[in-house]
Amino acid sequence: MTAAPELGRRLVDFIEVPSVTGEEGDYGDALARDLEERGFAVERQEVSPGRFNVLARAGAPEVVFCTHLDTVPPFFGSSVDREFVHGRGACDAKGQAVAMVGAAEQLLGDGEDRIGLLFTVGEEVTSDGAIAANKRLADPWRPRFTVVGEPTGSRFVRAGKGVFHAELCAHGRAGHSSQDIGPSAVHELVHALERVLAAEWGHLEGVGPGTMNIGTLEGGVAANVVAAEARASILGRTVLSPQQVQERLLACLGEHVELHVSENLYGPVRFHVPEGEDSIVVAFGTDAPHLPAWGQPLLFGPGEILDAHTPHEKVGLRDLEAAEARLVGVARELLQRSSAC
Repeated sequence: MTAAPELGRRLVDFIEVPSVTGEEGDYGDALARDLEERGFAVERQEVSPGRFNVLARAGAPEVVFCTHLDTVPPFFGSSVDREFVHGRGACDAKGQAVAMVGAAEQLLGDGEDRIGLLFTVGEEVTSDGAIAANKRLADPWRPRFTVVGEPTGSRFVRAGKGVFHAELCAHGRAGHSSQDIGPSAVHELVHALERVLAAEWGHLEGVGPGTMNIGTLEGGVAANVVAAEARASILGRTVLSPQQVQERLLACLGEHVELHVSENLYGPVRFHVPEGEDSIVVAFGTDAPHLPAWGQPLLFGPGEILDAHTPHEKVGLRDLEAAEARLVGVARELLQRSSAC
């Protein structure tokens, strides 16, 4: 008998609990109750007031399934057709949670208690939940492998690009545009951004080139006023170390433009791929770089990244079912590998 309808019903229940970043508490509670009912010992690990990671285990986990509690805004509810569950978080990442909980429950039912689950807050913004979980890893947890759930088209990922987020802030001298006065902060910033776009951001074998995107650009007050302030946000999908990226950015800036670098930057990431599996390279961010204490990372999950963060977010019912079964098999392979070490 197919498990897809039951997985779909569980996912609909989870989607209907909003969990936009910063407001994950209700969904965290719902997930914690669900795990307790399935026989797991559950811990709510506070990250900030009203926000907590959910950790669940039966014994001493050596293989951990991990995905995030938060979604991007705006919240919208679920709908179901013959093939898909639609709604905010369907693939990013409540569908991941449903497949992982189902897989862990099967393993526990078969007598395997070396499985754990970690659900983090804040992945969509700063990964503060993952950072907290990494700092507080303690007995009886002893993970050797952590399978991170993201929509990868049900393919394993062998590598992911790094992330470098920063703001360029330009300063000028305000004045009437009819006069020879300045510099203009807008002009200074535009020239710097031209150099950023023309720069080379490296190439990594098997991963590809680094890229830089200008996400927002603002400044000035009127067309006839020389701008005193201007700023732009940039985000790089990187194949160099954060220090190398920063050095190249600084070389693009003039004397009137400053670089303000965000926290939690990281370079390219390599993932473990089970033997015999085809694998892909991705450019989107995950919690994996912030969990070095949690063993070797794997990255896998149902759904397509092109559907994540969109008004048409969805995940296939058959894909959920297949992912649950594949997670069971992968966990057994990893536990066997762990025992042999």
